[in-house]
Amino acid sequence: MTTERCILIGAPTQDGAGRLGCDMGPSAYRTAGLREALADLGFVVEDRGNVSPAPLRDLSHPNPALRNLSAYDAWIRALTDAAEEAGGDGMPIFLGGDHSLSAGSIAGLARRARREGRAFFVLWLDAHADFHSLETTTSGNLHGTPLAYVTGRSGFDGVLPPVEAPVQPENVCLIGLRSVDPAERAAMAAAGVVAHDMRAIDEVGIAPLLRGFLERVEAADGLLHVSLDVDFLDPDIAPAVGTTVPGGATFREAHLAMEMLHDSGRVSSLDLVELNPFLDERGRTALLMVDLAASLMGRKILDRPTRSF
Repeated sequence: MTTERCILIGAPTQDGAGRLGCDMGPSAYRTAGLREALADLGFVVEDRGNVSPAPLRDLSHPNPALRNLSAYDAWIRALTDAAEEAGGDGMPIFLGGDHSLSAGSIAGLARRARREGRAFFVLWLDAHADFHSLETTTSGNLHGTPLAYVTGRSGFDGVLPPVEAPVQPENVCLIGLRSVDPAERAAMAAAGVVAHDMRAIDEVGIAPLLRGFLERVEAADGLLHVSLDVDFLDPDIAPAVGTTVPGGATFREAHLAMEMLHDSGRVSSLDLVELNPFLDERGRTALLMVDLAASLMGRKILDRPTRSF
């Protein structure tokens, strides 16, 4: 890891999702013991509480499907500033909230990386690509747009805040995909992002796919932001998400990815997104996400406590 201080930032966004409940995510992570798990690993943990959205602006767009556009904009502005500030103080960990929060977290962290003269990379662990623009989304759920936004895809200009430091698409790697719309597939191919679906994991395993990307980050002496969506995981082990897609990462595949990320020493920030506690079973998804975050931060298999549910 790049720091000994972890900064917890709650981002109770739910306006980007298709159902309510993600706004309870930050409280669930805190209740599940994220702070304590990090402290047990020797980190100084600072909890900055929950970010509040910026004042709403009156926004409009020709796509009639869009929902909560002004709220999305307000969260982007607030989280961009919070992320840029926190990135200079330690390792920010954003507690979501739906995946729309990443539009702000990544925009702010990329802006700081550019100011520091560092290459910036994003690992997107998700069943979905979230690569729609405001023009191409048919659901209108804006948690399907953040990765397109932060990589500078057209279709946001004049509506959302300009991205001052767009992430280079070739510096983005998506792993775990299994629900991607045709418009997103075409846009990703044109942009040149690296995308691995679950078939690729089935055929070669998650380790070679992730290792190749981490080698590129290392070669560039880059900073790595990890955005971990609950639906990267198979819903059998992580039911607390409103966008369940069968066939996700297993318990061991997910922990292996986290352990490899820790070993790389390149992770400088983290999103934990799409946890909907209303859909959970006795907190099992929140506990698993905390367990995965602890693995990313250095907890070893032999250090992991045994739980009964």
